[in-house]
Amino acid sequence: MQEIVCKDELQTKLFAMNLASILKKGDVIVLSGNLGAGKTKFVEGILMHYGMSEQISSPTFTIVNEYHNDKIDIYHFDLYRLQDIYEFENIGGEEYFEKGICIFEWGELIEDILPNDYIKITFEYGEEENCRKLAIETFGTKYNEINFSQYVNL
Repeated sequence: MQEIVCKDELQTKLFAMNLASILKKGDVIVLSGNLGAGKTKFVEGILMHYGMSEQISSPTFTIVNEYHNDKIDIYHFDLYRLQDIYEFENIGGEEYFEKGICIFEWGELIEDILPNDYIKITFEYGEEENCRKLAIETFGTKYNEINFSQYVNL
């Protein structure tokens, strides 16, 4: 596990924007953490990299927001309201894994059916008001060689 610290919202978005430069179709990111911990700001940073940030909204009520451009498709899921993994399967959620980049807020719910390779980022409140600690775990082998701290301040 790797840990990084983002001193504020902007640094969280910039970290995500920089990390997005290596993401490809089929990549899966699970975001975990309390409400207001920075998960949606992280997604905003990913979308900024692809020029889609003006489109962002939280998918809390729709389960998934889809973002498309000529480079990539991004699927932003918020699984907070789902009761169990079967609800995700019933909406055809697994079909998204290979269609683009999938980002799951509250993705712990579906960890049993995720692809072998994925990144999990757990957001915690830092000691200062807007500071966030991010614990980054990789599953499978695809992301083992990534030093995530290099994407904090490019």
